Amino acid sequence: MKNLSIALVAHDAKKDALVEWVGKYPDIFHKAALFATGTTGGRLLAAYPDLDLTRLKSGPLGGDQQIGAMIAEGKLDAMIFFVDPLSPMPHDVDVKALTRLAIVYDLPMACNIGTAEAIMHSDFFS
Repeated sequence: MKNLSIALVAHDAKKDALVEWVGKYPDIFHKAALFATGTTGGRLLAAYPDLDLTRLKSGPLGGDQQIGAMIAEGKLDAMIFFVDPLSPMPHDVDVKALTRLAIVYDLPMACNIGTAEAIMHSDFFS
């Protein structure tokens, strides 16, 4: 497996789920170059301080755009973005732009645990 570059993002209500889920796959996430929006990255590093994780800005403060630029520049191999569809998002337009870029550039993207599990058990990570 090559050294993958993976973006990790989670809305507030899904941060705990993302942190717990990353812990299920230490062999993959400890070998990957990870990029996360600010608060999510802080939570991940608090739980797993030995991750190769770069914290970007908070999503509403430009972190979503930073990840979007990485997608457009071909610098990511996948994005795991645990979305909370039931809470209003003041920066919803940024989130839509980020997911649109992932679709345009055919980036593997999971927006919930079920899809993330499907990606993890696919040939992508083997």
